Formats: sequence, C-alpha cells, structure tokens
Amino acid sequence: MDTDTTMEVTNFHLGRNQKAELRKRAQARGTNVAEELRNAVDAYLSGVASSEDLELLDVATRKAQADIAEMAEQLDETNRRADRIFAELEQLRGGRPAELASEISVPANAKAKRGSH
Repeated sequence: MDTDTTMEVTNFHLGRNQKAELRKRAQARGTNVAEELRNAVDAYLSGVASSEDLELLDVATRKAQADIAEMAEQLDETNRRADRIFAELEQLRGGRPAELASEISVPANAKAKRGSH
C-alpha cells in the first residue's frame, strides 16, 4: 500500500454487484470498502496480474505476519531466560568475578563426560 498518509477523496461509480462483493470481502477480511479499493489500486499499479495472485499475496502476507509474531514471542522468551540466567550468575558471583567459574554448578553427567576424556 502507498506509504503516503495523505488521502484524497475520489468518487467513482460501481455496479451494485461490485459494491456488494466489495462489502462482503471487506467484512470477511476485517477491513472496509475504501481499504479494499486502495489495495486493488495498489495491486493494479504494481502489476499483479489476477485475483488469484492477490489472494496468494494476501495469504503469504498474513502467514509472514503470524511467523513474525511467533518469532517475536520466542525472542521475548529467550530474553526472559537470559535475564534469569544473568541474575543467577550475578547472585553466584557475589561481586567476585574471579571466583565465578568455580561457583557455577556443572550437571553430574557433564562432570562424568569431562573425566572420561
């Protein structure tokens, strides 16, 4: 869609069926008729060839948005985990950075693996 936020009012005539179909489409997609028309003009100007192309582009866009939201949540969870780890390390360190390595607990199976080398 055009990134220019200034809108100009433009009037044109649609057939009754065209207007009814636009209303149905807008309702199904959670938009409005004006937004559907702007999207159609953008698609026309960008050279999208058919309504099937538009539908595929719309599906891909919605999928990408969902994937990005999922990745953002995963990153948030990773950051929360990192914050907890850093807080725990700070507690263990107790202001003594040189002693930090000896105070970090190593799982028993990791100690066994180290000893077997």
